[in-house]
Amino acid sequence: MELIFLGTPQFAVPTLQAVVDGGHHVLAVFTQPDRPSGRGGKIVFSPVKRKAIELGIPVKQPHRIRAAEAFDFLAGAGADAMVVAGYGQIIPQSVIDLPRFGIVNVHASLLPKYRGAAPVQWAIVNGETRTGVTTMKIDAGLDTGDMLLRAGAGIGPEEDAIELSGRLSRLGAELLLETLRRMEAGTITPEPQDNSKATYAPVLKKEDGLIDWNENAMSIHNRVRGLVPWPGAYTRFRGQLLHVWKAKPVAEQTESIPGTIHPAHRSIRVACGEGTSLELLDVQLEGRKRTTAGSFLNGQRILAGELLGK
Repeated sequence: MELIFLGTPQFAVPTLQAVVDGGHHVLAVFTQPDRPSGRGGKIVFSPVKRKAIELGIPVKQPHRIRAAEAFDFLAGAGADAMVVAGYGQIIPQSVIDLPRFGIVNVHASLLPKYRGAAPVQWAIVNGETRTGVTTMKIDAGLDTGDMLLRAGAGIGPEEDAIELSGRLSRLGAELLLETLRRMEAGTITPEPQDNSKATYAPVLKKEDGLIDWNENAMSIHNRVRGLVPWPGAYTRFRGQLLHVWKAKPVAEQTESIPGTIHPAHRSIRVACGEGTSLELLDVQLEGRKRTTAGSFLNGQRILAGELLGK
């Protein structure tokens, strides 16, 4: 097929590579404009842009895909289909109507669950043990189009959002190739979503990472692993921001006030809601480097009974 590819994050890179390896001709890649990153404000390319350059594919970066110049290019390209994987912009109906096979989206959930921008992260935060990938026809709604193919995948009890996203990106690439093959052969039947079963995965905000120590240890553990690398789970320690990058629930029960620190030899356990306890493994104090709990203990001389969250 002659394709236009629209994507931005690392999740989309395996799909772009797969369509090229599968013999499809990618006429152009659309990705979000370059943006400054880090304290120095250095301009960085999106992962999809870097891959497109490596593959020798022309790159387009309109601030709005509905802009006249972008639309004119797409209308004149004559693509059979467009493929979307985490592009980051709403596709207008005028663009949806252009390709004869429509626009296929690779979405990292088993729709209609977890429609929206952050399905991998919210699935983990909410304690799901199973998710997957869906290919769907884009319509004017938010991930409401007809489903084409679905593939399920388990979520490991310690798996974080980076690890799960990597697995799903590879699964999505395989599913997209099969979707294109069956679309071209006319052997795929779109299936409407059951809107009554829809759940949502909204854009992540900084405040989503704030730890509430009144929640039980498993819920906090899920938030920690679900929100890497951003915004990360965090609390306050002696008035400073403390990121918790890795933790695990422990069997130890406690009657301490939630947030109470129990330091031990090279370990930090924190009282949580429902009498549960969470062991902190990797932490990062504001302005410092990420470190193990043991190293953090050595540097901070934590007193038993101190509270996190203050």
